[in-house]
Order: sequence, then structure tokens, then C-alpha cells
Amino acid sequence: MAGNLTRDEARERARLLKVESYEVALDLTEGDERFESVTTVRFTSETPGASTFIDLHGADLRKVTLNGEDLDVSAYDAEKGRFPLPSLAAANELVVDADCAYMRTGEGLHRFVDPVDQRVYLHSQFETADAHRMYACFDQPDLKAAFQLTVLAPGDWEVVSNAAAAKVEELPEQAGRHGTVRAAKRWEFPPTPVISTYITALVAGPYHKVTSEHDGIPLGIYCRASLAEHLDADNILEVTRQGFDFFHKVFGLRYPFGKYDQLFVPEFNAGAMENAGCVTFLEDYVFRSRVTDAVVERRAETILHEMAHMWFGDLVTMRWWDDLWLNESFATYMSVLAQAEATRWGKGAWTTFANVEKAWAYRQDQLPSTHPIAADIPDMQAVEVNFDGITYAKGASVLKQLVAYVGLDNFLAGVRDYFAEHAWGNTELKDLLDALERTSGRDLSAWSKEWLETSWVNTLRPEFEVSGGRFTKFEVVQEAPADYPTLRSHRIAIGLYTLADGKLTRTRRVELDVVGARTNVAQLVGDEQPDLVLLNDDDLTYAKVRLDERSLRTLVEGGIAAFTESLPRALCWSSAWDMTRDGEMPARDYVKLVVSGAATVTDITVLQAILRQARQTAQQYAAPSWRADGLALLAAELRTLLASAAPGSDHQLAFLQAFAPTAASAGDLDLLQGILDGSDVPEGLAVDADLRWTLVHALVTGGRLDESAVEAELALDPTATGERSAALCRAAIPTAEAKAAAWERIVGGELANHIARATINGFQDPHHVELLAPYREKYFAEAGRIYREWTFDQASTFAVGCFPGLVIEPATVQAAHDFLAADQPPQALRRLVLEGADGVSRALRNRDRDAGSA
Repeated sequence: MAGNLTRDEARERARLLKVESYEVALDLTEGDERFESVTTVRFTSETPGASTFIDLHGADLRKVTLNGEDLDVSAYDAEKGRFPLPSLAAANELVVDADCAYMRTGEGLHRFVDPVDQRVYLHSQFETADAHRMYACFDQPDLKAAFQLTVLAPGDWEVVSNAAAAKVEELPEQAGRHGTVRAAKRWEFPPTPVISTYITALVAGPYHKVTSEHDGIPLGIYCRASLAEHLDADNILEVTRQGFDFFHKVFGLRYPFGKYDQLFVPEFNAGAMENAGCVTFLEDYVFRSRVTDAVVERRAETILHEMAHMWFGDLVTMRWWDDLWLNESFATYMSVLAQAEATRWGKGAWTTFANVEKAWAYRQDQLPSTHPIAADIPDMQAVEVNFDGITYAKGASVLKQLVAYVGLDNFLAGVRDYFAEHAWGNTELKDLLDALERTSGRDLSAWSKEWLETSWVNTLRPEFEVSGGRFTKFEVVQEAPADYPTLRSHRIAIGLYTLADGKLTRTRRVELDVVGARTNVAQLVGDEQPDLVLLNDDDLTYAKVRLDERSLRTLVEGGIAAFTESLPRALCWSSAWDMTRDGEMPARDYVKLVVSGAATVTDITVLQAILRQARQTAQQYAAPSWRADGLALLAAELRTLLASAAPGSDHQLAFLQAFAPTAASAGDLDLLQGILDGSDVPEGLAVDADLRWTLVHALVTGGRLDESAVEAELALDPTATGERSAALCRAAIPTAEAKAAAWERIVGGELANHIARATINGFQDPHHVELLAPYREKYFAEAGRIYREWTFDQASTFAVGCFPGLVIEPATVQAAHDFLAADQPPQALRRLVLEGADGVSRALRNRDRDAGSA
């Protein structure tokens, strides 16, 4: 990582400096590899005569001037990405004239060439600290400043930044600094309000644009020209308008950044990024093929998540990355609340949250790398690996629990006070807690210690005695492992569900506080034992929940299909999945549960989640002797469901998308072949470009199609998505030669991030694990070098994606620990390797459990 700024360095620089303004002039017309970047920074120093440094990575420096005097450019530390600034005055003006590098890794200013029309597209991605790949800056969140940008760009480009352009001037053709003759436009942007470097932004290229307005806010939607026909701008704008109305109402403060542009950009590394007034999104959210409503719902959540950041993150910003969780957790919680209160997804938003976000959180929290929500972040390398399920999903779950504790009205009142007090400033966790304590009247210090400063997830179990069919005793037992012994205070609901006339409905609800190892629930003594007891009904707290024997039997025997509400069904699916991952439920029983219950799951998000989990269970957690049987059982049920699904429905598409990667028998592959070639297409199914690639991938894996077929498909779809899909399919060809070629492409480090990820995904094919065994040794031979030499996003993609996690053998775990002992890698890489090894250890335990149940 460039520079790896430490917290101590950042604190010292923030103590010393106050940054007033940046003027950044960029020339994007000078070539394919580099661009001209001239930065003028005005700042004051608390201690005249002191020294500091400014950040700038990957640059060729021409001239650096501090207060009118030239500095020696040879002082530039290119490896650390720093330029020293000696003998500061009380008031300073620094000018840095440099050529900076375009990136292909999704960091800094990323350059992409559209394979459809060969047109060039640029976008910036600066979180956490990559602004200094585009311009010289003090790249830390608490040195806010006003930014004024001027951009020289080709004449047919759109240029978008944090503010609306104040002036666009067409220039005559002229020779540039490097002799290039070009027709260009100069885009001049006004100064922004004071913001942090990581949320400054630049997007440039011949983008297609749709404009609108809402409540006085100019709105823009952008995508590549070759995707314009697929841009469903009306849906995006509808969610955007709903979001602004909701946030204006609950935050009590109007959107603070003038215009609001949303740009869908190629080869984006994340789901989206909250640049002030210039939000960038993963281009996959422009749906060129049919998707289920679960994907549309996910896009809406992402839109609302980034919009919430405009207030919480951009207007009021964390002082340092210790509070990254607060930034992301708040946006996640508020986006789901907005979906539930202001969009067509209504109550289903919390069902999705329970089944998707919380599943992510529970998995992350049980890894050896678990950490408190309020994590200790000593440097930038530490924060990069903390964009995880704890920072986003566990934090949001705990905020939901906090809302149950203090009340939603008090919570939102505290948030409004927080914005009013700290607008345009930087804060720490204590500032938010102080505001919430004032509005709720509750002391949150104990809550903070319990929930934010400790790790791992508690397990809640019902324990009861029954006589004459009625409870004579009922307790909630709370558990924690020896390594993470904290027993927390939980506000939960307990639901009693009765199965009658084919419907499982709630007949009793009790809400209470669970504290300590055992909590007596006197309210339920005397109640009739129901068919199902559900702890944490309504999903108020963050905890794993176990089902008693009768409740589990009710689910397995078909009751899971009988729920009249989506949220309790999702919670039961989540509980069953947790029990499977923890080895309390044999893998084959979970697969059978999904097979028996999938037909009646109406919530498409839950359906797609459990089908993915069932496939993973059969492939990784089932005893090897039952693995093929489990996959065949799942494939047979999916084939039946596909045949009976309503034509053209989301369920029809979801069943086919789940069936394709499980298909292994000759008959199953014949069906896929028939759908691909058009001879056996289910009624109502649109076999569009992305679905064709799903089928090609499955047929390649099944040995039916070879590389020539992949190239023929690419000729039909010569797009960026087609290139990624072809890369995935080439790497999935089940031969030793294809795996070797894919490995060489991966470790060569020349692939753009999205092509690299696709190649890795194809390489790691769970159907042909025997071909991956030789790469266990190769992975550990390369991991250290790659982490030292590549950018963080590239290196972490390799470290996670290529870990030999499908080679489920004790030797894989041993190889990981041998590597850590011998190489002593950086802490971030150590974490990723330990997580991979933990996944293999869990799979081994679950295979033993499943074999023992046979």
C-alpha cells in the first residue's frame, strides 16, 4: 500500500496543519498511461519552522514550489508516496506539478477501454487513501478542505465531479506538452464545501446521461454509451426521490451538496462509493439481462446506503478509520429503514436484512480474525481488511438493537442533534453516543462496552419443562465461547407458533430483556407448548438462535413452508443454516430441509440465499461419500421446480440459475444444452446474454463445451461483461492444461481486476477439486511476493480468491500455518490466510459430523 499512513502520523499532521483549499488542474488529453496533475494547496501551520509531508503516489515530479521557493524533486520518496515539506511558514502555499499514472486496478484514477467501441472511460476511487494517486494532498479524513477542480478533457467527453461545472469552454486544436494535437474542452468546477480527500471524485468519458430534478435537487444518471439501451433510469430515479424525501424528513436537514449524480462505471472494485454529490456504482447494476427482483432490491439498498452517507460520512466525517464501522453501519441501517418505510419493498426489507446482512455478520464474527465493531486501526493496512461483515452488517444489527433499546424516535432525534452540532466537521463515536444519551435519557456507556468493544456472537437457546402439554418452566440460556466470554444484554421477542390448517401462525408474543447466562421467562409458564418456539422473533437483537427438538421437527416436516409471514420463516432458515455451519445439524439434513421447503418460499431473496447455501453444504460440508448424492438430490428438486415454475417468473429464473451449477448428470447437462441451443426452452424463459453465459459455464464445467465454444460465445457478446464471462469459462475448463494456463494469467499480475476475479472464480471450480490440489503449494509460494508487490486490491483478491479452500484436507490447514510461521507476513495478509484456513477446518468438522449421522 502506498504510504501506509499510521494513526500517530495522521494525528500529528492534523495537530500541525489546517488545510484551507486545494486547486487541482488535470490534463486528460496527453496519453494512455499518464495525465498531468498540478495541485496548489493552501494551508497553515500551528508551528512555523516545523516539517511535515504531503502524499503523492506513482508520480513523475516536474516541479515543487513551497512559498515561492523551488524544492528539490529528488527528495520525493516514490516507494512511500511522500514528499517532505521542510520549514513551514505560518501560512503556506504549495504547488506540485507532476504526471500521475492511470490505474487498471480500480484504485486512484482508473482507465477503461470499452471493447464494444474502443472509447475511453475514467473514474476515481479514493477510499480509503488513494486520492493521492490523482493529486498531491494530505490524504486523511480529518484534514478537510475546499476543492476546486479544473479539467482539460477530449471534446466529446462528459466530466463529472463533486460540484456542478461552473464553466465549460471549447478550446481550439493545439499541441499539448507532449506534442499531442487535440480538440479539447476545459471544465471548471466551483469550490466544494469543506470535505475529506477520500470523497472527492472525478468521472470522465463519453458517458450517456439522463437528467432530472427532485425537490430542487438536480439529478443525473450516467453509464457507458454502449450500455445506454439497458439503463432503467426511471427505476433508479424513483428510489432516489423516495430516499431524499425520507432522509429529509427523518434527518431534519436538507441534502447539503447541491446536485446529485449517480454514475455506473466499468471495473468498479466495490458496490458503490459515497463521493459527495458524485456517487459511483458497480456497473453490474445496469441490468443488460433479466434479473430477479432480489437484485433490484439490492440495488435500491445500495442507492439508499450511499445517499445516507451524504449526511453521515460526508457532511459529518469520522476523525480516523477506527470509526469506519460507524460510517458504514449507520448507512446500512438507514438504507434498510428507508426501504422498509418509503419504498415498495416494505416489510420485506427487514427479511432481506435478516437473511443476507446478518448471515454475513455471523459468518465474519466467528472467524479467527473477529474484532470488536469499534476496531483498533493503527494504520491504513489495518483498515483495508476491515471492510467486512462486522463493520457493515454486525454494526448495523447492533444499531437496530440500539433502536429497540432507546426507541426509534429518540434515536432519530439524537441523529438530528448530532448533524446540527457537527456539520462539516469530524467526530468520534463518543460524539454520537452523547447525542443519543441526551435524547433518550439512557446511559449508553455499558451498552457501548458490551456491544462495540467486544467480539463474537452469543447463542440463545430455549430450555423448558412441559407437563400436561404446558410449560412449567421456561428459560433463555445464553452462551459464549471460552475465548470470547462476554454475555450481553439482549432485548428480544419470543414467538409461539401453532400449525393449523396448513398455516404456521404466531399465537403468542413476549418481549423481554435477556441478561446473563439464564433468564427466566415467567410470562410463558402455563402456556401450551406450541409447534414452534422462536427466540429473537422480529429479529430485535444480534445473536444466533437455536431451535428445540420439536420446533426443528416442525420445520423439517414441512412447517417451514407454512409460515404466513416472511420474517419468521427467514429467521428459521437462518437458524438452520447456523446450526449446519456449527456442526449441530448434519449437512445432509440441511440439504433435505431446503429440498423440502424451497417450493413454497415466496421471498425471492431468501429463496436464492438458501439455494446457494444448500449447494455449498453439499459441496463442502457433506461427507465425501454423500456429496454426489446430495448434489443429485438438490439438482433433481431444482429441475422439478424449474418445470413447474410460473412462466416468466422470478422463481423460474432463480431455479435455473441455481440448477445450472449443480447439474452433473448426463440428463441434467442435456437439459442445459437444450436451453442454450433453443431446442428445449421452458415457456416464458428469456435466454438472454447473461443467462447464456451461465449455461455455457455449466456446460464447460460439465465437459460438454471447450475453449472453441467459449470463443464462439464471446464473438456473439464482445462486451466487457462478455470478456469477463469468457475469462471465467476458460479457467473452468476441467483439464490440467487449462488450470495451468489460468494460474499463469492470475499470478502474472497483468489482468485488470475484474478479469482477474473472473479468472479466479473459474479456476476455483468445486466440481473438479482434484485439479486444484497441485496449486496448494503454488499458492503459498506466491502469496507473500504478491502481497509485497501488488496494490492492495489486487493482492487481497489473490489472497482470498486463490486460497486452496476447496482442497478440504488437514494438510491445507497445516500448509497455511507453516506459511505464517515461515514468512511472517504483514498482519493484513496473515488475517486473510487465517480466515481461509478456518474455512477448511470448519468444513472438515462438518464432514465428520455428517458422516457420523449417516
